[in-house]
Amino acid sequence: MARANPGAPTPRQHRARLAQRVRRSSGRLVTTATARMEAEMAWFRELSAEDRSWIGLIVEAGVQSFVTWFRDPESTAVPAADVFGAAPRTLTRVVSLRQTVELVRLTIEVVEENVADIVGGEDAADIREAITRYAREVAFATAEVYARAAEMRGAWDARLEALVVDTVLRAEADDTLTSRASALGWRGVGDVVVVLGHTGAEKATAVDDVRRSAREHGFEVLGAVQGDRLVAVVGGLAPGDPAGTATAGGCVAAHCGDGPVVIGPAVRGLTEAHLSARAAVAGLRAAAGWPDAPRPVNTAELLPERALAGDGHARRQLVAEVFDRLHDHGDLLATFAAYADHNGSVERTARALFVHANTVRYRLRRVADVTGLDPTDARDAYTLRVAVTLGRLSRSD
Repeated sequence: MARANPGAPTPRQHRARLAQRVRRSSGRLVTTATARMEAEMAWFRELSAEDRSWIGLIVEAGVQSFVTWFRDPESTAVPAADVFGAAPRTLTRVVSLRQTVELVRLTIEVVEENVADIVGGEDAADIREAITRYAREVAFATAEVYARAAEMRGAWDARLEALVVDTVLRAEADDTLTSRASALGWRGVGDVVVVLGHTGAEKATAVDDVRRSAREHGFEVLGAVQGDRLVAVVGGLAPGDPAGTATAGGCVAAHCGDGPVVIGPAVRGLTEAHLSARAAVAGLRAAAGWPDAPRPVNTAELLPERALAGDGHARRQLVAEVFDRLHDHGDLLATFAAYADHNGSVERTARALFVHANTVRYRLRRVADVTGLDPTDARDAYTLRVAVTLGRLSRSD
């Protein structure tokens, strides 16, 4: 019976020798792969010298890791740290996942093309089969690296976004506000409104849902959940476009829970967003005073409730935009006051003022022209009456 040649190497020893040959040729493989990248990948040529050098280190680490794995593929895994550990985390922002896959594929091609010269034709097939298995492991490691980087970046962006929104609400805008928002992709185009509502069942995804809806209409959003309150800073509105403002509010309202949704006034840019936020916060607090308010509702429509709830800005706005304008037209102020005191009766108002009923009707139309509020509409009449009362109190003071 014939016996095996006692001098022949074992399979394990043979793999170790092949691995050692590949290791000795790693420098040539890395140089060839880098040259191919320079020649075939335009985006690689546009990288800085530092970033290209980091990619060279990754390729070299990949070859060395393959050698270690090839010695014993059953017991040695392909840890991501072996291949990508040398590179800084910021490289994941410079090189996309798709580009990394291109790098891996090109490096594998270089190894396969040169393996016959390195280990000989008889063993080249074994190396090619091993590199195919190894490439699969590297693909999983690559996906893990980018997934972890995306998760960390997402968590950081969420914290930064919440900080920006909180800065707007606190009216602490400074030079860092715009730079932080820019880091989140905020373009700063068009007018800005702040929309407030209460969170619903999908609290964890509310901001992402609002952002998705807003982007469908060409808006951009910075949002945060604060307790049971959903805050959205919506930008990209065309100046002087009430329809766009209503659409922005609707994008937020669709993902809020029960209760009012309030839209602050449109302002010019993020640095003035605190003005919209201040009105929206006051409006949300006072919205309970108007249970039948539309959803969403503009803060300007909530001026009476805001004033009664103690919002000094709303009180001053009502006095300036309603009472003072009527006061400048003495007949209009007296006519509306008499009209309100006589329960909206034109005839009784005319008798009280010793004028014709048509004169009263004309003056009421003038009240609507001057203030934008129709005395014959119940809601507008309520706003007018609150404004007149506040104006009289301010004059007496």
